[in-house]
Amino acid sequence: MEKAETPLQEVRAKIAKACTIARRDPGEVTLVAVSKTHPAEAIEPLLVEGQRHFGENRVQEAQGKWPELKERFPAAVLHLVGQLQSNKAEDAVELFDVIHSLDRSSLVKALAKAKEKAGRCPECFIQVDVGEEDQKGGCAIADLPALVAEAREAGIPLAGLMCIPPADIEPAPFFALLDKLARDNGLPGRSMGMSGDFETAIMLGATHVRVGTALFGARG
Repeated sequence: MEKAETPLQEVRAKIAKACTIARRDPGEVTLVAVSKTHPAEAIEPLLVEGQRHFGENRVQEAQGKWPELKERFPAAVLHLVGQLQSNKAEDAVELFDVIHSLDRSSLVKALAKAKEKAGRCPECFIQVDVGEEDQKGGCAIADLPALVAEAREAGIPLAGLMCIPPADIEPAPFFALLDKLARDNGLPGRSMGMSGDFETAIMLGATHVRVGTALFGARG
């Protein structure tokens, strides 16, 4: 087997290997390159290499670098992977193609209003607080069915569920929980797994893995 030459090739090879072990098609897993805090000149080489899905944490930061990048790489797909304030919903709907952090009723209402104004709406993942950590955001597990129903009623296109497991704890049980919750609620997507654990996430059903450090190096 040839040695991967770039970080992107290396991550893609690991995704392919995890899919082989899990008896899954690598085409089922979308790699989201988390480019938050990295400037456009660090992102462009990955675009040139063929990476198309990118994740940003903050609306304002993405507004500063992505419109120009999207002009040159119109096939780029932009994911909001950080928390979204309701007052930024309109900006997010205009710029992003996918939102991974829908987690409360007030945000459903804000997105529905922004969708009506813009005539479009990004696909949304509902973020679930699988580790019961309030500081990370996310819908409580007990509140998930009601939030799913409200989003569907409002015409928000739901892609699936997203989670960020607690740090320094084996993530597999949390990934398995998200997979079960997605099945229970009839949702196809599971956005889970980051640089240190995306292979485990793939084994447990991830459809989207959010990888930053393994592609861009540690942030300054």
